[in-house]
Amino acid sequence: MFEPVIAPSASLLGLLQRGRGDGQLHALAADRDEAVAALEECVTSDPRSDWQIENRSLYYARVYMDLEAPLGGIERHLGHPDDLLDQDEHRTGLALSVLGHLAGYGRRDALLLLRQYVATGSNWTWALDELALRDDDEALLALAPAVLARFPADAEGDAALRAAIRTAYEPKPWRLWAPHHPRVAAAGEQSPFDLWQRQFDRGAVMPGWSVADVLAWADEPQPGTAEAGAVERRAAAAARCLTSVARPEDRDTLLDAAREGGEGARRAALRHLVDRDDPALPELIEAAAADADERVVRAALDTLARMRGTRALDSARRWADPATGGADSALGEAAVLLLADIGEPKDAPAVVAGLRQWVLAHGVRGAGLAGLVDGTGRLAAADAVPTLRHIYGEAASSDLRGRAAQALALTDRYFACGPAVECLWDCEEATRELAARHVVTTGDARVLERLRRLAADPAEEAEVHAAVRGRLTSRDR
Repeated sequence: MFEPVIAPSASLLGLLQRGRGDGQLHALAADRDEAVAALEECVTSDPRSDWQIENRSLYYARVYMDLEAPLGGIERHLGHPDDLLDQDEHRTGLALSVLGHLAGYGRRDALLLLRQYVATGSNWTWALDELALRDDDEALLALAPAVLARFPADAEGDAALRAAIRTAYEPKPWRLWAPHHPRVAAAGEQSPFDLWQRQFDRGAVMPGWSVADVLAWADEPQPGTAEAGAVERRAAAAARCLTSVARPEDRDTLLDAAREGGEGARRAALRHLVDRDDPALPELIEAAAADADERVVRAALDTLARMRGTRALDSARRWADPATGGADSALGEAAVLLLADIGEPKDAPAVVAGLRQWVLAHGVRGAGLAGLVDGTGRLAAADAVPTLRHIYGEAASSDLRGRAAQALALTDRYFACGPAVECLWDCEEATRELAARHVVTTGDARVLERLRRLAADPAEEAEVHAAVRGRLTSRDR
């Protein structure tokens, strides 16, 4: 997936793209036309790097409601000719989700736009799921002819119809249509049998029942499975098989595979040995991490991340220490991540140093940064507060920003009267819940007003409602 272009964090567009609470507040204070343009840019060009773990739809819907913004930009986006050429649900999913929330808030223009898109758009299943939650039965019944027309009356069309029913996130429309449309009823009855048939027909090559057989199977080429992660998944399956077949006398075979085996066998052997906390692991990981083959290095670092126990901590401390390891190496970086995950309070300085080094080397991005942020919070590392504040403000990922907010709540004594106020408007429900539990309710008139609005909002998550109402009814709020 492409990397979205994110505007500077101090700009209105940058704040809205990040889903920060200040984005919603600044949009209300900005020129309305400018705010609407920035909002439409966010909704029609999804700014999330991973839409499966980052929330934006409710956040943007609330900004639409506060601005009383028209839906012309979304309508043009959904009706663009690209909708026929680019059928990736990522292109229109955010816009459809925003329309769903707006329909829930009573915006009839959003409801009508969703109905229109079900009949004409390529990502119609997403729009139908949004309507299933919010539209009335009569309107849903009226959509059936347009939806059924998408499926030719032949064997291929019937199979596609069964697949659509089977994969529907919200089954309500299909159940509603079944009594009125025999074709839907028949497809709904046949759909479970299709699933069972695929499970019965699925061929699989199984390994033999010896350590050598399992390791050889882990290294076998896999036709048609060149996608990322295929080798790792096969090695993980092989490691599970090794749990059943490996005996103490097989240790030398496993050690040889972990030192010199092919990629799949090496990964499987290392994973099995780490699950057994084998004493040879530190030496094996050091050797693999120094290998010239990048695939072997990745296998070593993946294995390191799974280590636990006293031996793991001792090795990680040695590798993370510039005097004895190499904190700026891949192995040292991975060791700091392990300390962030399982380290003790005395490891806090190393984790803070690793966090600062990561930000200097990679910026506010990268898969390992989240683990370092979590670690500083878990270890209550107050020295990390300036870096955490920087991450909170600059992170393009709302999931990472939420982690930074959680760490600040544990390390920054000014969190409750500072970042927590902004977090009440954040796009992530977990961040809003965190803010509701920590924010100081005196001294800022916006706080109590916001808490009351969240408590009364039917679209808000139950966890946030519970936290907000707990604060509003507490004597010590």
